[in-house]
Amino acid sequence: MLISPNYFQFGFKFWIRPEEVDAFLVNTHPKSGVLTMFNLLTRTFSLVLLLVLLQDPRAEALDAQSLVENSFNYMRDKSSVAEVDMTVHRPDWERKMTIKAWTRGRKDRLFYIEAPPKDHGNDTLKKGREMWMYNPKINRVIKVPPSMMSQSWMGSDFSNNDLAKSDSLLSDYTHSITGTETHAGLTVYLIESMPKPEAPVVWGMQKLKIREDLIWLSQEFYDEDLEPVKAMTTLEIQMLGGKLYPKIWRMRKVGEKNNYTELNYTSLTFKSALPDSLFTLTSLRKARR
Repeated sequence: MLISPNYFQFGFKFWIRPEEVDAFLVNTHPKSGVLTMFNLLTRTFSLVLLLVLLQDPRAEALDAQSLVENSFNYMRDKSSVAEVDMTVHRPDWERKMTIKAWTRGRKDRLFYIEAPPKDHGNDTLKKGREMWMYNPKINRVIKVPPSMMSQSWMGSDFSNNDLAKSDSLLSDYTHSITGTETHAGLTVYLIESMPKPEAPVVWGMQKLKIREDLIWLSQEFYDEDLEPVKAMTTLEIQMLGGKLYPKIWRMRKVGEKNNYTELNYTSLTFKSALPDSLFTLTSLRKARR
């Protein structure tokens, strides 16, 4: 520690004269109730290091809750307008629909069936965790009761519950990263999502695969006994709405290889806002072109 005949160095550029050493050591001795300069500098350095680590984006990426929320926000954005071709495939038949979809934030959705003609005009509105459906043939709006939430939506492999509780994953589950793998040269985080105590959920567990660029690659659904029920997988990723986005999704039940539903995004536009009047029961009855 001797730097020159005239000074001693303590810690980071702290200099004192030789004749002041004794007074320094006495005045900073632990028994005096004052931290030694060495301890003070050490704690200061540790605090600075901690702040640097907290600002490192890699540390944030390892936070499972933040990763799920950031990915959800990336996929949904503030608001969006999309056109989607839905194909319900079965071994002996296939059914196709064209759907117009509006989303706002995490809780509001509106779906309108544009084709085929026999389904044209059917609407579904989701606000929060409540859901309504409009059937133009009987000109009636029906609120979907809890007993119907597990039923198929429009004959697909998606349930009413999948639509109504799409944001439940953020509020009703705790998330942990269980491992990583790679996809297209990017890190993929394997996430296990378990329901919080007393949470009103259908699934006993969900497993997610989220790429480091926030692309959602897959979502697996498990029942209360933690047995796999169905899985939604991204089949194709393209530029949509000015950013990379899963263009084709497939939902398939476990053990039913030839039974599945595909969603193919043909157009997608992200918006800063959509009007409140769009997500209303009155809007649900209006025909859209």
